[in-house]
Amino acid sequence: MSINATVPAKQRFTASAPDSSDSNSNIRWFVCALLFAATTINYMDRSVFSLIEPLLHRLPFMGWDFALDPHHQTLFDNNYGNVIICFQIAYGVGFLFAGRVIDRLGTRVGYACAIAIWAFSSMSHAFVISVLGFCIARVMLGLGESGNFPAAIKATTEWFPSEERALATGIFNSGSSVSFFIAPVLVAFVTGKWGWQAAFITTGSMGLCWLVVWLLFPYNRLRRGSTQTQANIAADFASHGSSGATIPYSVLLRRPGLYAFALGKGLTDPIWWFYLFYLPQFLNRNYGLDLAHSKWEIVTVYVISTVGSVFGGGLSGWLMNRGYSVNSGRKFALLLCALLVVPIVFVPHVGGLFPSNAWPATLLIALAAAAHQGWSANLFSTPTDMFPSTAISTVVGIGGAVGALGGATFTWIVKHYFSLHPLLIFALAASAYLISLAIFQLLVPRLGVNARDPAEPSPA
Repeated sequence: MSINATVPAKQRFTASAPDSSDSNSNIRWFVCALLFAATTINYMDRSVFSLIEPLLHRLPFMGWDFALDPHHQTLFDNNYGNVIICFQIAYGVGFLFAGRVIDRLGTRVGYACAIAIWAFSSMSHAFVISVLGFCIARVMLGLGESGNFPAAIKATTEWFPSEERALATGIFNSGSSVSFFIAPVLVAFVTGKWGWQAAFITTGSMGLCWLVVWLLFPYNRLRRGSTQTQANIAADFASHGSSGATIPYSVLLRRPGLYAFALGKGLTDPIWWFYLFYLPQFLNRNYGLDLAHSKWEIVTVYVISTVGSVFGGGLSGWLMNRGYSVNSGRKFALLLCALLVVPIVFVPHVGGLFPSNAWPATLLIALAAAAHQGWSANLFSTPTDMFPSTAISTVVGIGGAVGALGGATFTWIVKHYFSLHPLLIFALAASAYLISLAIFQLLVPRLGVNARDPAEPSPA
């Protein structure tokens, strides 16, 4: 991870292309706010199912047996896990198509289509009367929500310079954390007043409100020109198509950076899925806390993870502005976040030491969740250092698909072993990030330097 202090950081990788407009520079933060709002709604929609998990015990078709203790609900756990897996598989399959579609349609239209699909799919949960119905609703939700990150990362590439992208990503990605200190309170309120169906109607309606604002914003007219980094990367890929054309899969699949990013997502996304879907259940079964009594523990986890998202995302840019290369800045931030996840392995032990106090375990999970969000902000920024903007959504989509596949696989492991073997699950979570970073380093020793395919001709 080398440091290059001989050339000012701004000149090395952040200079705007000639068509950039300083008068519109601050509008990028409004775009970031829109991305943040969309991500918050996205995660609120997907989290409702886990937040109402205790209420699902009352639905006969879910299979809860009140004669058994909470740790031996085989039928319910299987049904609940299968519904989650349906979402994750659909989410992953959707990524394969969503990224490419957004690269072709553009960010404005592609994002609008995605949120319209997921908003209506979220509301459809309210009309479900069977496990199959939940599975179908979750499949449609997964297909729609798969468009969020490919569109959002593409937007940061179009609006932000290199050293601000991880910070912008950290800010909008913090919506995935913010949603969880809004959602528990909101869901507890609306379900207490109108039943579990109201939770899905409420969050789905919020997506439609966002859609109106997004369509009214003149996105394409006000967006900035490409940064020098993106201009250089685009020139490197120029032989594969005309300016602005999407890059063929055959070219992308020859780049090691694609595999580094995808494997990073595949190994670490499942850990966030685990927090998302199983934290309420963990607090309920291990400490006897229902949603009304665990909301502050859940809020704490996601408040702290929000801080981790913003500061972890800003760390790499802070280092770049002080002379570090893109490679050094990104990878140092990734390493620090990977190390901060490790203490989560002690969660089962503190449960034994403090069987009636959920806060020690909650704080360890909160630290790991914060580190994950900082990791995610930097990992999401790496495609923008390796690929042109016309391929960003496709690359993020492929990575997201691998992440969803990893999430489905890990959920299968969790649903079979978490209740009786929690140490196994937390040990896997603690080690995933360091393993991922080691693989990334092997595949991309110098981030920000284009690894040219041997079959490609050198530029004249």
